[in-house]
Amino acid sequence: MRNHAVLGPPLEPSLAESGIGRTGSCRRQSHIRVRLPRRLPAPDSARRAGPCRPAVPQQPGTPLRLARAPDPAGTAEGADVLLRRAIAVALLLAATPAAAETACPEHFADGRVPALTNPKLAARTLPLCFEAFALLHSGASRTPLYAAERLTRESVTAARAVARDDSFHEEDRLPAVDRSELEDYVHSGFDRGHLAPAGDMPTPTAQGQSFSLANIVPQNRAFNRGLWAGIEESVRRLASERGTLYVVTGVVFTGGSVDALKSRVLVPTQLYKALYDPARGEAGAYLAPNRAGAAWQAVSIAGLNGTAGVDVFPGLPDAVKRQAMPLPEPREFARGDEAERRSPREETWQDWLWREAGRALRKAIRDTLRAIF
Repeated sequence: MRNHAVLGPPLEPSLAESGIGRTGSCRRQSHIRVRLPRRLPAPDSARRAGPCRPAVPQQPGTPLRLARAPDPAGTAEGADVLLRRAIAVALLLAATPAAAETACPEHFADGRVPALTNPKLAARTLPLCFEAFALLHSGASRTPLYAAERLTRESVTAARAVARDDSFHEEDRLPAVDRSELEDYVHSGFDRGHLAPAGDMPTPTAQGQSFSLANIVPQNRAFNRGLWAGIEESVRRLASERGTLYVVTGVVFTGGSVDALKSRVLVPTQLYKALYDPARGEAGAYLAPNRAGAAWQAVSIAGLNGTAGVDVFPGLPDAVKRQAMPLPEPREFARGDEAERRSPREETWQDWLWREAGRALRKAIRDTLRAIF
């Protein structure tokens, strides 16, 4: 059963109080207002002197000297003043724009995480690191906003040797109120679609992590098993051919309202998969509607930013972002276009039971064989 979640009007970005000019006694300065701790009293000569002017000599004929406040470090009160000053400087640095940091920079091009250019997307977000990918989860949509990977020829080869184990599970690192649950997808008519694909995972551990619901979005069943599967395979083959690709896969929510599973999990209207080839210095993205029978399009990174509100590769030059790289035709590798022509059948509890029983049996057999050999 699907409900509709109405998205409010776009939020206006907050205005940073920076670059404000102030005229002093010497020159105009740009600054960010931060309340600094009060200084210790300076000598009378220093108080009479301007902030950039030497103190007036006390006696005619004495050498010109710059007024200097006494060193406060030698007293307990002075140490407290220095501590407060250090805190103020830290706040000042935090207020200035800087590149976002991540605990797992190896998954991102140049170690830089995607930048959210639509401020609505930033609410209740939490970054998560995994063995072979990283993602940004949204508690507002209860889905990931994007997942980032570094695909190499070697990792794709290793992934093809890993047996698939559909071990979907809830992500306990997320607050309970912000995460999706397994029952959200039962009888929903949607697939549990990966952003970082299970087929990209080079080890059993990494593949098991990819089945975290933090990496899952509701996908149209025919789209997920047809066109989207073809896009995923196209990217893997391109990574094998090129050697290394950085990949960011994400969701787009457009329109005045979007579908929601059980009034909780928002259904993306579109999905994208952006690629960057560091050897050739080119980038581009697949963009496709989350519905059966839809056509995909190739877009530039700049064009994707305008659609999705995310700059997926913020470190690239503007010229690279404006030019879309040639992308392979994905339908060549889709798991049969008949999946898109068939109307998906509503899953019954018997279907779910048989699927889970089969999964548990296959896992038990594999674990037994590993224990023996």
